[in-house]
Amino acid sequence: MESSFHKIMEWYRLVVDEKADPRTESWPLVYSPWTPIGTAMLYVLFCSNVRQYMAKMPTYHIRPALVTYNMMMVALSCYMTYEFFVTAYKSGYNLLCQAVDFAPNPLPIRMASVCWVYYASKYVELLETVMFALRKKYSQITFLHVYHHTSMIFIWWMGVKYCAGGQTFLFGGINSFVHAVMYTYYGLSAIGPHMQKYLWWKKYITVLQLSQFVILFFFCIQSLVTGCPYAPWMCKLMIGYAVTLLLLFLNFYMQAYIFQKKTTENGKVQMNGHQKHN
Repeated sequence: MESSFHKIMEWYRLVVDEKADPRTESWPLVYSPWTPIGTAMLYVLFCSNVRQYMAKMPTYHIRPALVTYNMMMVALSCYMTYEFFVTAYKSGYNLLCQAVDFAPNPLPIRMASVCWVYYASKYVELLETVMFALRKKYSQITFLHVYHHTSMIFIWWMGVKYCAGGQTFLFGGINSFVHAVMYTYYGLSAIGPHMQKYLWWKKYITVLQLSQFVILFFFCIQSLVTGCPYAPWMCKLMIGYAVTLLLLFLNFYMQAYIFQKKTTENGKVQMNGHQKHN
């Protein structure tokens, strides 16, 4: 029993200390795996019981807060997109294969810093669920929503903890660009119903999201096939993760834009037929 305990503690020390990126291990939210674990547990608990928590509370109308939040996230996403790609360009990154530079030099630290900002933003994004709850929009708190938020915290904790740089920049850079587009849509939508006529491009956001998962999938496969010195375990993890997100978002797209459209069209045909019969 004591031997097993020592093995577990040795493994924990190896994961938390010895394998960590020496530049980032002491940064906020990074040192202990219990930070993302504890956050995820509380978040899932909240999502699982949100109806019960809100049962005796009124429905809040928080349009100004929604608009402000989304516009702030647009600005943050644009900043991160810029930082990821400009820092990669100035560092002379190879787009197809780039190992992590662990040197405490200005450009590697700049890349590690934007990786941390991106990771920290995953905690901020949990506020979206709180705002759904306050507005009693429970249908928005789906399995996809909860899975995506919790998994991103874990994955980016590992990214910042062990490989803050190198090919990690492409994962964060593309997703930050997608988020800039997405939060622009949500910000405009939150302004009011009169904005709907300008928001015809909603389904293309999902297409953009699907595209990034396909890019991530093939990018990581080619990294493994070519023997790129970037962390192979992260590439394998991202391949599996990209598949899960691709399937979940594809299901969402089918339900929202294909099956629903067919149901609506069938309903119109039936209504027209009923009117003609009468």
